[in-house]
Amino acid sequence: MTEKLAVNSGHDDNGPVQPGLHDVDGCVETNVADGFTLVAVGDLIVTRPLTKGHHPGFSEVVEILRNADATFGNMETNILDIRSFKGSPQAEHGGANHVSLPDLGPDLKSMGFNLVSYANNHTFEWGVEGMRETCRALGQNGIVYAGVGENLAKAGAARFLETPRGRVALISCASTFTPMSRACDPAGEAPGRPGLNPLRLEERIVVTPPMFESLRQVRNALPNYRPGESNSTSLKLAGATYTTGENGGYSYRPNPIDVANVLRNTRQGKQFADFCIVTNHGHEPGNWSQQPPDYEQAFARQMIDAGADAYIVHGPHQLRGIEIYKGRPIFYSVGNFIMDDLWTPVGADMFAAYGKDPRTDTDAEVTLAEMAEGYETDAGFSDPIFHESVIAVSRFENNQLAQTRLYRKRVGHPTYLSDC
Repeated sequence: MTEKLAVNSGHDDNGPVQPGLHDVDGCVETNVADGFTLVAVGDLIVTRPLTKGHHPGFSEVVEILRNADATFGNMETNILDIRSFKGSPQAEHGGANHVSLPDLGPDLKSMGFNLVSYANNHTFEWGVEGMRETCRALGQNGIVYAGVGENLAKAGAARFLETPRGRVALISCASTFTPMSRACDPAGEAPGRPGLNPLRLEERIVVTPPMFESLRQVRNALPNYRPGESNSTSLKLAGATYTTGENGGYSYRPNPIDVANVLRNTRQGKQFADFCIVTNHGHEPGNWSQQPPDYEQAFARQMIDAGADAYIVHGPHQLRGIEIYKGRPIFYSVGNFIMDDLWTPVGADMFAAYGKDPRTDTDAEVTLAEMAEGYETDAGFSDPIFHESVIAVSRFENNQLAQTRLYRKRVGHPTYLSDC
């Protein structure tokens, strides 16, 4: 490996460097030893330890995880001991009160995980106390986590893993999150706010021109709207923004401030590492979709151009596509890795949301109702598609992606699927 932190003096082989680009020699190049291997899996929705239990075929999965230099997953639960926990379940939740036993920390380490993202729609379900307890459990077990912190700067910063084949940076953000979980920096005398690193999106609902005209008529008929407030291409009604298109659907515009923040942290992360991973937790346009949202490809490519060696999406709970861009992998979702969605304890708000009574119904009956009934725009998780996923193993030679091998994970044992 070679050092690559010397700041460019103002020229490169192609002539002067444009001012303001903050170019650093080699900062976008992969710089790992031959044979460097990244394993990427999706959501870790698990409540209890698995390695000591009886799970036929799971040892083969663990072997794949342990044999990589960097093994990444999305930490979509909270680790705490409810017997001594000082916090409480929050009124906002990402669909369920995800909580796991303290033994999960060492168990994830035993499986081979050394990198996780913790920025998602479940991060703050047990408040800042739950976030801190989970961070403590991960840190005590040597698992590098990114995407959360005591303020926005810390939540967005790259975190680093040392491996024999190179130093790995991890930057994580979330486009799907509960509003109160967004971190912020200090401003004057106002302190910063703990939370996650956000990628805010402006959602636009796309409708056909006749539908758009009908919505305009509805809006103009309401007493609290002025007809002149809308234009020919978009209007706002009941908190939603509508625009016209050939077919109905959803369109997204990422917040430019958040994009700039993630880009800067990606650039800085790569300047201090040999390999850089950027991840985003996003359900858009919904768990029902096998296609990524319309903004994501351009955003992912921006991250690669800024120095990311891999871009990983988690959150949709099902498989989406894989792209190789400039010799680097973009995983638009590798699905659920573990989905043990049977939580205890469950907050009173969850009982109420599914018409259950904590005096007569059990925690399991609440979570089973959540799994079966689904949400406003999603049918729930009874469809087998939500239980299909892959383990993506990417190997690098001569600082180039040599191969991405996919193992289909199913009950029993992993099955080799294909090479990219």
